[in-house]
Amino acid sequence: MQDMKITGANIGQELVRPKIGDKETHGFDEVMKEAKGKISQVQDDAEKAVKELASGGDVTEAIVAMEKADIPFQLMIAVRDKLWSAYDEITRMQI
Repeated sequence: MQDMKITGANIGQELVRPKIGDKETHGFDEVMKEAKGKISQVQDDAEKAVKELASGGDVTEAIVAMEKADIPFQLMIAVRDKLWSAYDEITRMQI
């Protein structure tokens, strides 16, 4: 019987982030942190519009700002729910 060699396993190499073109891709944690920052900025803008409304500002601008803040917030909640569901499913897997 012949000895079989396993090649191409790349054991011991460091994890390298893939590049697409000239840009380095971001990891999941970086993408989530960036999204959280953007959502926070939009919510801060909505809060500012509501404060301006309280001091006699435009009602339409306040409503638009609130809706702009609500859409990414709802998306963040949906992503959180999907992640939690995936985590629950993984914990129920039998090894």
